[in-house]
Amino acid sequence: MSCLVVIGVQWGDEGKGKIVDILAHQSDMVVRYQGGNNAGHTVVVGGEPFFLHLIPSGILHPNKKNIIGNGVVLDPKIFLEEIEALKKRGFLKDDSELIVSESAHVIMPYHRRIDVARENKKDGLKIGTTGRGIGPAYGDKITRRGIRVLDLLDKDKFRRKLAPILEEQNFFLTQFFKEEPLDLDQMVDEYFIYGQRLKKYVGDTSLLVYEGIEKDKKILFEGAQGVLLDIDHGTYPFVTSSNTVAGAVCTGAGVSPLKIKGILGISKAYTTRVGTGPFPTELTDEIGDKIQKVGHEFGTTTGRRRRCGWIDLVSLQYAIRTSGITSLAVMKLDVLSELSEIKLCVGYQWKGQKLSSYPVDSEKLSECEPIYETVPGWKENLTSIRDFKDLPVATQKYIHLIEERLKTPIDVISVGPDREQTITRHNPFSF
Repeated sequence: MSCLVVIGVQWGDEGKGKIVDILAHQSDMVVRYQGGNNAGHTVVVGGEPFFLHLIPSGILHPNKKNIIGNGVVLDPKIFLEEIEALKKRGFLKDDSELIVSESAHVIMPYHRRIDVARENKKDGLKIGTTGRGIGPAYGDKITRRGIRVLDLLDKDKFRRKLAPILEEQNFFLTQFFKEEPLDLDQMVDEYFIYGQRLKKYVGDTSLLVYEGIEKDKKILFEGAQGVLLDIDHGTYPFVTSSNTVAGAVCTGAGVSPLKIKGILGISKAYTTRVGTGPFPTELTDEIGDKIQKVGHEFGTTTGRRRRCGWIDLVSLQYAIRTSGITSLAVMKLDVLSELSEIKLCVGYQWKGQKLSSYPVDSEKLSECEPIYETVPGWKENLTSIRDFKDLPVATQKYIHLIEERLKTPIDVISVGPDREQTITRHNPFSF
């Protein structure tokens, strides 16, 4: 039995898609267990980019089972468009290789409308949401007012469930946000058609995962976003609407925690963040601009410019603790190549006091000043290097320093966007 979880340990956008794509080659099953199409993975294969929002990165490999678990909120229109785009490029030739949980909740039009209206409300708190309806969909799930994938398969049942929900949502839209109401008949017709197109992909995914474990298959669990965006453990309220820590795999895929053997955390060699919220190591100078430009730091889903800063070992220690990270992958190391010196945040100063742990209060975090350790940079191009010992001495020291501070091994190092531009020091699947 080999069950490996891959999660981001920063604010998302760490490069999980590339790592999942690489590990999918040796996996039998790739399982996405939380989030929605507010997340995005960019995978470069042979110099050609692929942008995935809902479908696991394993879809780029033949003969793999790709599963979307019950913990995901699914926008059926986006999902079907993603399938069409993949098929046009020669992928997903066998529909049985993609399975969606019948229990996954559906993002409805009112979720997107409310998401955008709430963010645009002048006197409201701006979270930096993508406006994809993710938060309202998870909200309805928790209040037991959600529509699930299985509901779309029976038109009469769907209408009966949707009618009282839409009445409430329309009241909210029209009376509070002063928006136009949505039409029940139109929504039932549109989403039932989606249901008919989805039908061949729908199944009991928890059972499929269990059967895979029983048959000793290699199963890769793919998370979205990052630990610092976790609804419970992130920089609340500037977070996503699901649990992004490793423990979410159990509820989002229906798998026992006893079956998980390894947890690989993905971090950039620096830090980025999209949207608002505290960011202690953010660089608002020319160095931050340079990292942003060299690293092409724009969101896969939104296209928004990512804020950039030095690597933050305090937040990484927190992510390792809350998710039980067994090893790390460090991405985009090549982006730092032109800097004469590099800084690592090794502590926080708050009102003259050195903090011993990562603060959960976002206001307090925004008042923290980073304590840096500075190391020499390197001026060499790393993109053609495939063996750790061939890296510049300063680069090796930077990696070793991160390992020592975090007391966690770095198994994988990325030195470019393509699959081949990767240094593997230890196979994360070798438990």
